[in-house]
Amino acid sequence: MSDDNNYTLESESEINVIPAPQLDYRPRFPKRYRPKIGLIGCGGITTHHLSAYKQDNLNVVGLCDLNPEKTEARRSEFYPEAICYDDYHKLLKNPEIDVVDIALHPGPRALAIEAALNAGKHVLSQKPFALDLEVATRLADLADEKNLKLAVNQNGRWAPYVRYMQQTINEGLIGDVHSINIFLNWDHTWIKGTPFETIHHIILYDFAVHWIDMAVNFFNDQTAERANGSLSRAIEQTLEPSMMGSALIQFTNGFATLGFDGHSKHGNLERFTITGSQGIINASGAVCKIDEVTLETEEGIATAKLEGEWFNDGFRGTMGELLCAIEEDRQPFNSARNNLETLAAVFAVIGSADSGQTVQVGSHRQLDEKCQPKTT
Repeated sequence: MSDDNNYTLESESEINVIPAPQLDYRPRFPKRYRPKIGLIGCGGITTHHLSAYKQDNLNVVGLCDLNPEKTEARRSEFYPEAICYDDYHKLLKNPEIDVVDIALHPGPRALAIEAALNAGKHVLSQKPFALDLEVATRLADLADEKNLKLAVNQNGRWAPYVRYMQQTINEGLIGDVHSINIFLNWDHTWIKGTPFETIHHIILYDFAVHWIDMAVNFFNDQTAERANGSLSRAIEQTLEPSMMGSALIQFTNGFATLGFDGHSKHGNLERFTITGSQGIINASGAVCKIDEVTLETEEGIATAKLEGEWFNDGFRGTMGELLCAIEEDRQPFNSARNNLETLAAVFAVIGSADSGQTVQVGSHRQLDEKCQPKTT
């Protein structure tokens, strides 16, 4: 046996410290296009939507919810001149509104998207935009037929650290992606006693969709082929759904491993390692708040100090990208068509967790009621 084998896995040379690449990771907005926007659904998450839009002086003129107290509250806090509606069909009849942000619960979401497209509106939909791959494909086709843009609010894509990593990959700075490892531990027990506690797949569906979406896009042109998912209960947990989960997704020439511990009382942490043929990316920090990314290549090691945060940059980014795509007459990065592979990967991970078997991505076509809150 040769003595030259590096069993200690030590680096054989010093690594040079080099400047971080200057990459365009901040949200973008159109040069001239400033449409009138309507919001359908005024639940809790829409405080982040409207705060982001107000920050960038976007023109929200209509607010809709079945509960008039919610629309009035949103109007009072963010857009005092907006018109309040109790039926989204009435909002869609407003000829001045060009773009609608649909933030309804998943059940009625697809019908609202279809109605908006048929009314001639561009759409930004909360994720997932459909619970059935056939429906999702049909909506993407409808948008194309109407020459309209249908985008999905995968706001994690515009978290500063995620966008910087995506641009690093897009620029070819680490070559072809080989593997992605993502791990999070945080305290998600705040759902106790809320409707979220009734979602069986609270971790792999409602939460992990963001990070599965990141993995799918980090692999760029590679296709997600097979998936394994699993769930586990923390020993001491009292909540109904399993609070820990994992996913392994096999791509054409690589794989992504994702781990989620939502029952961790200490050490809130989000961590990424992305290996490529010419380099590696590392990033870690508090969940949703990572503020630096490290890139190591043959040239050396660079650490980018980032500006901004997921909240509200994520919501600024999704709407800004849709508006830029409309102005530039192209498909947005967060288009419904682009999001189909994310949906297929999420559905496959959940199907595997339920069956205990490896699932071909694309073969698990729907999510069932276990992915939705129970209603009384």
